Amino acid sequence: MNKAAFLDRDGVINRKARKGEYITRWEDVQFLPGVVEAIALLQQAEFRVIVITNQRCVAKGLVTIPALESLHQRMREELGKCGAVIDAFYYCPHEMLPACSCRKPAAGMLLAASREHAIDLAASWMIGDSQIDVEAGRNAGCRTVRLLEEDDAGDGRADLVAASLLDAVRRMIEQEEAHAAKRISGRAHSEGSADAADH
Repeated sequence: MNKAAFLDRDGVINRKARKGEYITRWEDVQFLPGVVEAIALLQQAEFRVIVITNQRCVAKGLVTIPALESLHQRMREELGKCGAVIDAFYYCPHEMLPACSCRKPAAGMLLAASREHAIDLAASWMIGDSQIDVEAGRNAGCRTVRLLEEDDAGDGRADLVAASLLDAVRRMIEQEEAHAAKRISGRAHSEGSADAADH
């Protein structure tokens, strides 16, 4: 089984559009600082990098599915040139109502990615800039990171909070390494106890 870092798109990888607007063209995409390094670090830590994004601009008729998929492919190509590989994009094209199983905070896109990429959700993380992202991750059984603005206190439901994707990834990897060290220490103690009993 693989572990994954599920990333929201707008506000995590690229700058968000102005309120009420949508990123529908390559010309509108501005990658955020540190994104290339963050994705490269995730790869080094053996995470699959999978984007999970709500895109109701499709339902609103602002972009076609082929155009959206072309945009995502261009993002993959441009990031890939810099050594930052995105393994897959999953998007929900639906409106908020009627409710569907894929639009975050529902876990449908994460569950589909888990099936198609052999992902262990309990070993994976969801990183987003909204509470909806955190809820989607929790609904799928993942650990979660919320990206917060300086003046945003959040509500404490995410496992970690961070200022940027790069900050989030560094914190995640630190936590993963700390947990791994504890497991190794626990095994060593157990083995030491067993050896003492044998003598």
